[in-house]
Amino acid sequence: MKYYIIAGEASGDLHGSNLMKALYKEDAAADIRFWGGDLMQNVGGTLVKHYRELAFMGFAEVVMNLKTILNNIKFCKADIEKFSPDVIIFIDYPGFNMRIAQWAKQKGIKTHYYIAPQIWAWKENRIKAVKKDFDKLFVILPFEKDFFEVKHHFPVEFVGHPLIDAIHNRPLTDPVTFRKEHNLYEKPIIALLPGSRKQEISKMLSIMLSIVSEFPEYQFVIAGAPSQEYSFYEQFLTTENVKFVSNKTYDLLSMATAALVTSGTATLETALFKVPEVVCYKGSWVSYQIAKRIITLKYISLVNLIMDEQVVTELIQEKLNAKNLKTELTKLLDDKYRATLLKKYDALEAKLGGIGASEKTAKLILKDLK
Repeated sequence: MKYYIIAGEASGDLHGSNLMKALYKEDAAADIRFWGGDLMQNVGGTLVKHYRELAFMGFAEVVMNLKTILNNIKFCKADIEKFSPDVIIFIDYPGFNMRIAQWAKQKGIKTHYYIAPQIWAWKENRIKAVKKDFDKLFVILPFEKDFFEVKHHFPVEFVGHPLIDAIHNRPLTDPVTFRKEHNLYEKPIIALLPGSRKQEISKMLSIMLSIVSEFPEYQFVIAGAPSQEYSFYEQFLTTENVKFVSNKTYDLLSMATAALVTSGTATLETALFKVPEVVCYKGSWVSYQIAKRIITLKYISLVNLIMDEQVVTELIQEKLNAKNLKTELTKLLDDKYRATLLKKYDALEAKLGGIGASEKTAKLILKDLK
């Protein structure tokens, strides 16, 4: 079978790589052409465009790069027609993928969506397009099945969360070697996950690092995003007790005592590594006011959304300050508080359906094609 996969972000590259491994296992003759990143490229197939060329986030950035985005859409359509796949597998990245799906469906090409768009968070009216333009939807969050099937009468497959696979299948980290390679102290680690975009990282790190002197018995280690160069982070490495590792977030989390995490998928990753965390978010006043009116969710972290209760503390906008951050981090270092939180993390993992999301999805895709 011929598969065309479109992943437009780092997380999509991770999940796409595991799905590709599963597809090759299920279909020895699989011919895969894809938009993605290094992880997918390491599995095999043919890389068309790297996600680094596609990462336009925020209203202003999208408008400024509209010509590039439209050219990418045009190029993608032409490339799909030339390849003539049996199915297109879309991974998250809804702004781009839903446009391609609309066109592909009209061309009679099968359309499968793995890691469905989060229309339960905002733009719920997109359900009309989802119903019209996709043959199959594979969802990874337990509450999504009810959202699509009960509320909107659209059958979907709940396959479990691929992060469990990614974490379960990763090579184990040797703590001694890791500390030596990255010049880390013997002190326990507070991991700092400030996001992946420059503006976001600068804003988050300035607040996260403001409490370093309050915890001298710990070392604070910044998790560098694969999309950013070391030179960008150097400005934040001015304090002796602050260290840096690049593109080794999972290794870092496997050794961390606690973490300060910018909202996003990283909040769930941190919980699955059983690391107590504080979820942080601070955007511009304008962006926050817009988001507040569009998004009507009780929580911003996936941990709390999945559990439908406040499991981890969320410090948002004006609540994200040095005083509150110090208070919440102090709580995370208390044994009794940690024990309660870790029990909630175990319940969270059970709710996500266990390992095997990639294999289940690959089998279901092949079943549909045959």
